[in-house]
Amino acid sequence: MNRIVIIFEFYIQFDLRGKVTSKNKKEVGFMDKLEDFLKYSVLFSYYGELFPKKKRQYLELYLEENSSLSEIAEQCGVTRQAVFDNIKKGVQKLDEYESKLGIFEKEKELKGKLEYLRKNFTMENLEKIIEDFDYTE
Repeated sequence: MNRIVIIFEFYIQFDLRGKVTSKNKKEVGFMDKLEDFLKYSVLFSYYGELFPKKKRQYLELYLEENSSLSEIAEQCGVTRQAVFDNIKKGVQKLDEYESKLGIFEKEKELKGKLEYLRKNFTMENLEKIIEDFDYTE
């Protein structure tokens, strides 16, 4: 199974169970919690192609390859601070993309409704979900 799908599935399950999410916790640092790392890994899977090549490379190495800031700096021939600054700005940009486009939130909402439908299937519930998403054939 694709690593991103596994992370996405874990994050969705983690979030839907009512655990602490980025919306209701205080920002205490730069990706110092597992849920932050998972959130940005998933967001990067959605929006990664929107980044310039160099910033995308830093984010990819950090979020997908689990490289340290020092390893990325050495590999790319830049300072650790440059990597940190680029990743921090990249994470802010991921939040901005999600706040404007909302693809991840919409997908979480759909997944929640489908899980509800799995447990409570009726044609009426199916029609309600289709109506909620304004799906027309």
